Amino acid sequence: MTKFRFLTAGESHGMGLTVILEGIPSNLSLSEEYIRIDMSRRQKGYGSGGRMKIEKDSANIKSGVRHGKTLGSPISLWIENKDWENWTTAMAIEPVNEKDDIKRQTKIVPGHADFPGTLKYNHKDVRNVLERASARETAARVAVGSICKKFLSEIGIDIKSRVISIGWEKTSVANVDQINWEHVENSIVRSTNTREEQLFTNVIDQAKKERTTIGGVFQVIGFGIPLGLGDYIQWDNKLDGKIAQSMMSINAVKGVEIGNGFNNTEKYGNLVQDVIEPNSQDERKFSHKTNHAGGLEGGMSNGNNIIVNVAVKPIATMTKPLPSVDIISGDIVEAAYNRSDICQVARACPIGEAMLAITLSEVVLEKFGGDSIQEIKRNYKAYISSFKEYGK
Repeated sequence: MTKFRFLTAGESHGMGLTVILEGIPSNLSLSEEYIRIDMSRRQKGYGSGGRMKIEKDSANIKSGVRHGKTLGSPISLWIENKDWENWTTAMAIEPVNEKDDIKRQTKIVPGHADFPGTLKYNHKDVRNVLERASARETAARVAVGSICKKFLSEIGIDIKSRVISIGWEKTSVANVDQINWEHVENSIVRSTNTREEQLFTNVIDQAKKERTTIGGVFQVIGFGIPLGLGDYIQWDNKLDGKIAQSMMSINAVKGVEIGNGFNNTEKYGNLVQDVIEPNSQDERKFSHKTNHAGGLEGGMSNGNNIIVNVAVKPIATMTKPLPSVDIISGDIVEAAYNRSDICQVARACPIGEAMLAITLSEVVLEKFGGDSIQEIKRNYKAYISSFKEYGK
């Protein structure tokens, strides 16, 4: 079985993004249209910037798929940047004339990768950092995540997401079973209902009026998760740790919560532990009365829905720039302004789905390893049937 891994390459205003995904088994049905639908979800959201009016993201499959089925070999994807035609000189591969406009930038944006990245790599042009540090790279991750979601669906795993807060306004719907997912998918802010949509858009409008940005929290939920993914034996095999790392890798994410992690700290222990009871109707032969732990105990999935809440800070680039410095001259200046969103929380939802799908695909392949979809499904069914030995 090939090790599961992926790499992305490319700059925000370069020719495009390249992806190599390795470890997806053979015989998985896959099409460019399936990936395109998922990628289009990343481009929607109230408060999005002008870039989304330019790009119409799709991924061209260059290898690893034949006649609609994966081969088991590396899958390579190409995502074209439509805006490249306006940056052919500024982002040229070959040396350019010194008099050409290369859109050089030396003003730092507080809160961005600009400052540490420029000094770390000894650059004299901040653009060398911001082009790769841009959230444009997440288009490639969503493409990978789409393939992983297709793979996970073969064993009944489904992943969904919603926004649970924008700024100071929060959802009132805590019960996952009460979420109207059709409304979420059609909402411009991925809200749970019409009332929340109005509250969230009002906050974004206020931020835009004040020429600043606003963040929030989105929620990613994994349904149909089998018990036993991840492990308790070594720190780096704990699934909650893997999920936290993958979510923290998303641009502007500053906090990750599993289940009711933070709220649980305000209650007594007897109110937050998920009590277990016999249940002959459950494939595990047991079930939990609640899911405060968010589907993870001791670094392993316990068979409940995996619930992850992800905090996204306001975007660093604002139409009313903060005071900053010029990295070369040292002068005090206004921070640079690059086209960006007012609020990116809704657009971050599909990225969070992708990262959870990627993380779960890795541990599913470790647990039920095989070279073809058929082999993995046989291994999965045999594992689930072993639970019949318990709770007799």
